[in-house]
Amino acid sequence: MNLRPGHPTDSLHTVGLQISPSTLSSDFAILAEECRRVSSADWLHVDVMDNHFVPNLTLGLPVVESMLKHVEQPIDCHLMIEDPDRWAPAYAEAGAGSVTFHVEAAHAPIRLAREIRHQNARAGMALKPATPVEPYAEMLTEIDMLLIMTVEPGFGGQKFLDIVVPKIQRARELISGQDIDVWLQVDGGVSEDTIGICAEAGADVFVAGSAVFNAENPNDAITKLRQLATAAQSNL
Repeated sequence: MNLRPGHPTDSLHTVGLQISPSTLSSDFAILAEECRRVSSADWLHVDVMDNHFVPNLTLGLPVVESMLKHVEQPIDCHLMIEDPDRWAPAYAEAGAGSVTFHVEAAHAPIRLAREIRHQNARAGMALKPATPVEPYAEMLTEIDMLLIMTVEPGFGGQKFLDIVVPKIQRARELISGQDIDVWLQVDGGVSEDTIGICAEAGADVFVAGSAVFNAENPNDAITKLRQLATAAQSNL
């Protein structure tokens, strides 16, 4: 799988299955050091929450700007915030490699996706577990990644919602049916027990928080997750 021709972030290495550890499960007091513990990751997933769109408050643009000075991997910002139309482009402008907004919060999602890409980042669109994917099928040509939440957004360490698996499958069908290079990301409860299920359903980008950062050796955990996802896809 390749990036779209001429995409502004073509230089990012992003071929095949990708693991994006969520820093939500890291120790924020030593965030830069924690990021170095996952050096084998493809991305660093940063959850931005505003205590309005979701009932939790994490970090914002100043922290992301600081991270960009100290990490090697590209940053994947997942914005769980109100009014992403106003705030999301700034994360792309700051240097985030991927910026994902929730379609439930966006007022003009197509315009927002185009603005993110104009700022040289990949545009991602996220859907809560109960949000159907079919109404947004025509928007898939405007984005670079579709994020299917497999828990209710807001807190890490939640149990994987297997009821969402058919939606992952449907999303893969819609992407494949349009012959477009859109990544399909899953976020929530991804672990050694669930990553194979997600891969078989069609996901190719996996956000894992506690399964990585709570491991004795996070890089070994990433390797294991990658192996399990690859094995699951090879059975298709």
